[in-house]
Amino acid sequence: MTTATAEKSVNNGVNVEALFGAKEALANAPEAAKFRWRATVKWINGTHSRSTVEGFYGLGAEHKHKSQFSFDADHPEVFAAEDQAATPVEIVLAGLASCLTAGVAAVAQARKVQLRSVSATLEAGMDIRGILGVDSDVRNGFDGIKVTYKIDADASPDDIKAIVAQSQKRSAVYDIITNPTNVTVEVA
Repeated sequence: MTTATAEKSVNNGVNVEALFGAKEALANAPEAAKFRWRATVKWINGTHSRSTVEGFYGLGAEHKHKSQFSFDADHPEVFAAEDQAATPVEIVLAGLASCLTAGVAAVAQARKVQLRSVSATLEAGMDIRGILGVDSDVRNGFDGIKVTYKIDADASPDDIKAIVAQSQKRSAVYDIITNPTNVTVEVA
């Protein structure tokens, strides 16, 4: 890295100094790094539901977001539903897109790369015979996800690819989707 690059002013809206400070602090206090995220859902009608997130646990204490956030989910009319919101699988894609894109901004900021625009298109294939019970050998979920980024930045194409690769490496949602996660479902 040249001196000009090291002194370059970049503002992608990410406070990487705070992130690096947290990284250092949590290396010395690993118990504080244990977070517990929560969401609740209420059925509305048919396949329409509303999930909310408000609080979480981390850094050894309970925290609340500035406000409660809600996410509606439904199924489209072609599934004989009311199509009041995105499908749950589309929400998963949006979560992956958001997590990867936040990472792109943070990595670019840390590497002193000014972003001008970032957009991504995500596409996932699914054979719905599995979820409909038509064929028990067909997987219920995605058969794959393709993420395609268009990034305009003051960096070479190779540097942009490296930024995206680092974002993918550090993405929590990418990890959740690509690695098995134990899920327990019970009735209280």
